[in-house]
Amino acid sequence: MAELIDNDKLRAIIDGALLAAGEPLSVDRLVKIFVRGELDSEEGRTQIRECLKELDAQAQGRGYQLKRVASGYRYQVRQEVSDWVSRLWDEKPPRYSRALLETLALVAYKQPVTRGDIEQVRGVSVSQSIMRTMLERGWIRVVGQREVPGRPSMYGTTRAFLDYFNLKSLDQLPPLAEIRTLIEPVLLEEEPESRGRAPNVEQLHPELSVEGLGEALEPEAGGELAASDEDPPTQPVSAEVVPLPTAPQ
Repeated sequence: MAELIDNDKLRAIIDGALLAAGEPLSVDRLVKIFVRGELDSEEGRTQIRECLKELDAQAQGRGYQLKRVASGYRYQVRQEVSDWVSRLWDEKPPRYSRALLETLALVAYKQPVTRGDIEQVRGVSVSQSIMRTMLERGWIRVVGQREVPGRPSMYGTTRAFLDYFNLKSLDQLPPLAEIRTLIEPVLLEEEPESRGRAPNVEQLHPELSVEGLGEALEPEAGGELAASDEDPPTQPVSAEVVPLPTAPQ
């Protein structure tokens, strides 16, 4: 039987694991890094949650924070200093087309939706490259087939979507009526398909405009750590989030 780990060492282990992981860690995954006897048999999960709260408190006033997203907890650079920290890397943040963001907005707010549903709202066909990009990034997935002729695939957002955009659940998306303009800095030039096309999503559904997506997906700067470890809905982009460097492999 392994020796019970005291709270100071337990906190240090969790701190190191979060720094080295390179991805969010849930309480369940943190429990698995300990062998039997190292944690209290009845209060082990509570001990880990308490350590997470202590680490969160220790990060106050620092250039990073402990943030809970859909897949668990992670360290990330605070939004207010990310402009400077991002200069450590040469590459620029990705910029997405209006068409892609309109499509992603429709999936996020109206899921599950088919490609036909999206085309009906946007008034233009959805290019295969847009769907492929969102699937390859893991932001959307097929959640079923609609029971109509042809059985078209229905799409929903994923946990990776929530993680990437700094969300714990879809509940953090505000009501559509409250969404305001913040997304323009991440837009590419208008794609050729937008020239001379039918009325787009902004004209047909102003509340789903691409301008609305930015504030809806802007990460919160702080917030209290939640005690629940339940997974968010599976059916369920971007204010910039700069992850802390991971440990060498």
